[in-house]
Amino acid sequence: MTDLKAQKRLAADVLDVGKGRVWFDPEAQGDIADAITREDIRELVDQGSIQVKDAKGNSRGRARERAEKRAYGHQKGAGSRKGKAGGRKKRKDAWISRIRAQRRRLKELRDDGPLDRTQYRELYNKASGGEFDSVDRLEAYIENNYDITLEDE
Repeated sequence: MTDLKAQKRLAADVLDVGKGRVWFDPEAQGDIADAITREDIRELVDQGSIQVKDAKGNSRGRARERAEKRAYGHQKGAGSRKGKAGGRKKRKDAWISRIRAQRRRLKELRDDGPLDRTQYRELYNKASGGEFDSVDRLEAYIENNYDITLEDE
């Protein structure tokens, strides 16, 4: 077997890839051994005796599988977490999603009839002040203090 180190180096440079990605046709080793110039190498590339192997990438299969499981809450326990709770979900983001839900519910109740404008404004301000932890607590407060029964939707 002939030593094709120089040809491999030249081919890698001509093809602009690493030496590991250069493929020589085993049938054409004699022709490749005779190629001593870059022009010779280019001709062999055109003939198909020298080719570039595809680059290897990292498979995302396992990452996709993990993401799929995490989408419905698995693999998210304390042992999988790095960083503070605030690094995973900011307190402000949690507040925004809570207050938006409460305000949406208040608007529904005002538009559908159980709440009048005054009650709506009073509850809106209480919600803005952080009095209710969740929509459920808001509804419980309404039922206890305004003599309104809310049917579940």
